[in-house]
Amino acid sequence: MTKNLALRERLPRYYWSIVMMGLALFLSFHPVLAANIWDTFSTIMKDIYGKLLGISTIVAVTAAAVALIVRMVSRNQRAVDEATSWLKRIVVTWFILNTLGFIIAYIQPLIQGGQYTP
Repeated sequence: MTKNLALRERLPRYYWSIVMMGLALFLSFHPVLAANIWDTFSTIMKDIYGKLLGISTIVAVTAAAVALIVRMVSRNQRAVDEATSWLKRIVVTWFILNTLGFIIAYIQPLIQGGQYTP
């Protein structure tokens, strides 16, 4: 009975000791892991953006071609107006997607390493 009581008194102390050792290990490895995580994340995002840009260019050209064909062939003024508005939307969206890469490429060196230097 006394052994069980002594063990029950020591269990919380053992538990919190293990938790604190785990926290100390996590905090000591955190800068190393954070650098690896951000480098990996940056590589993945560049790859995804490159693929998105390629796909969006193909889709934009195809949709713009359809809008231009509708605009040239249709005799209905409403269809021509809608095709024109779709053509404007396609061009603006494609321009924004392409500009995002240039903005990121310009801003990234400014905030490199978490240190902003104006």
